[in-house]
Amino acid sequence: MCGISGFVYLNKSKKVDLQVLKRMTNVIEHRGPDGEGYWINDEGSVGFGHRRLAIIDLSDGGKQPMHYLEGRYTITFNGEIYNYIELKKELLKQGYTFRSESDTEVLMALFDKKREKCLDDLEGMFSFSIWDKQKQEMFCARDRFGEKPFHYYLDDKKFIFGSEIKQLWAADIAKNVDERRLKLFSTKGVIDDPEDLSSTFYKAIKKLDAAHYIVLKLNGEFKMVNYWKIDTANPIFKGTIEEAAERFLELFTKSISLRLRSDVPVGSSLSGGLDSSAIVMLIDKLKGKKLIQNTFSARFKNFEKDEGKYIEEVANNCTNVNVHYTWPDQDYFNTVLDKVLYHQDEPFGSASIIAQYAVMELAKKHQVTVLLDGQGADEQLAGYLPYYSIYLDQLYQTDKKKFDSELTAYEHYHNSVQTYKASMATETYRMKLGRVRRKLLNQTDCFKDRLNSRLINDTCVHGLKELLRYADRNSMAHSREVRLPFLSHELVEFIFSLPDEFKLNAGWTKYVLRKAMNPILPKSICWRVDKIGYEPPQNMWMQSEDIQKIIVKTEKELGLKFENKNDLKAQSNHNWRLLMSSRFI
Repeated sequence: MCGISGFVYLNKSKKVDLQVLKRMTNVIEHRGPDGEGYWINDEGSVGFGHRRLAIIDLSDGGKQPMHYLEGRYTITFNGEIYNYIELKKELLKQGYTFRSESDTEVLMALFDKKREKCLDDLEGMFSFSIWDKQKQEMFCARDRFGEKPFHYYLDDKKFIFGSEIKQLWAADIAKNVDERRLKLFSTKGVIDDPEDLSSTFYKAIKKLDAAHYIVLKLNGEFKMVNYWKIDTANPIFKGTIEEAAERFLELFTKSISLRLRSDVPVGSSLSGGLDSSAIVMLIDKLKGKKLIQNTFSARFKNFEKDEGKYIEEVANNCTNVNVHYTWPDQDYFNTVLDKVLYHQDEPFGSASIIAQYAVMELAKKHQVTVLLDGQGADEQLAGYLPYYSIYLDQLYQTDKKKFDSELTAYEHYHNSVQTYKASMATETYRMKLGRVRRKLLNQTDCFKDRLNSRLINDTCVHGLKELLRYADRNSMAHSREVRLPFLSHELVEFIFSLPDEFKLNAGWTKYVLRKAMNPILPKSICWRVDKIGYEPPQNMWMQSEDIQKIIVKTEKELGLKFENKNDLKAQSNHNWRLLMSSRFI
């Protein structure tokens, strides 16, 4: 895990300035405190910088920028290739040689063999750039889900890239806020631009989207390709829920095992919810007395949504777990807010990001470098309750009998059913006739994939990417690495081959995960109905006099008066957007 930077002058317009490259790289020292490196090609047209957080191969053999095949290839790489051992064995059979034990060198050999098709073989999180001296072209790529960042600036003379936006400012790219993006956020809370997934909150600064690669030639030729997506045409899994749960557990276990590969201490984030508890208890089952698993959790004193009892229940049911707590409060919030904003570079969605920052800070205090975390499960497995409304809408149009049984189960477990029934009541007579007509003419196919389409969107287009950005910046602010077992692409592809009723069933969300973990997790966690996560007392934290003054001032400047004072949650979200916006106007 590291931070990368690079500078390319097109058409030999200028030569790379080493001091600028160093400025770009020094800005992200927090991403890689274990070493730094720089390289400029003989012609001066291409330069790479690197900050190293040593995880695999702690020797100098893992230093970057790294060269391969007598200098034909040079790489600056951020991330981890979890299956590098298996890839290396195959490459050795085919005659490739290696001087280090690092995953970086394996990546370069694989690129030499397969070029852009190497991405299909990688199980990992990554952003990297490879310069090919022979072809005089650069290849840049980002992992399938966007766990590792890649920002860039491109004009007719130069291409500049870095892990974080602030690196581009260090390279003298103007820091101009995009007013349209800021308005979308301040009025609607929109983080990622629905019209342009490559845009940032700053004009002219782009991000390489997840599952994309770039090929750049020195003559200015620029090509961007989407190399992976979930194939909705794949066959639907035909087995039973028990068979699906067994396969799920097999893939999930494999994913966790790969992500435990490390030459430094590994621990876990633990919220007390289903996803992180599943990871912690499965690691404990796999490693038992062989590994003392340190877990890190945020707690909130005198707050009804504190998850302490569930965290302790997980620990009590494990063989070898040490639990560590951090207790962020209003004072902590006021102290670190500007630090978190500095590291995030762009607005973030809620105060839960402050709690996550505190967890990473705690892991650093206890010298645990790598943390496994449960992000990604909710978007694939329909973990958020609004997904159930989409599913019920779908069944209402396609399977009335199943709709009735699911609505009854939904009503049994969830208090929000009255809201759903109220939305049903708005169906007009004409809408009802249309529904019946579509049923008689067998024209309901358009409704069958509504849930799946939404889950794919939230996993691969909007939603999860925001959370991955927060996790990357918060963890790297403290030189920690976060690994996400639910984002094994093999596991994700399997999940999206499952029928909807294996995800939402009898009132339960994430049904196949619950079935898979039922023999391992305590029932009180495996079959929890409520879902909280790191939800801090955000409204309480914003009550300080200084924060309130900022909110009132920003509200006047932007003309965004909030009228519905009775909706406390909406008021809190409104105030949060104003607080964030105040730092960017």
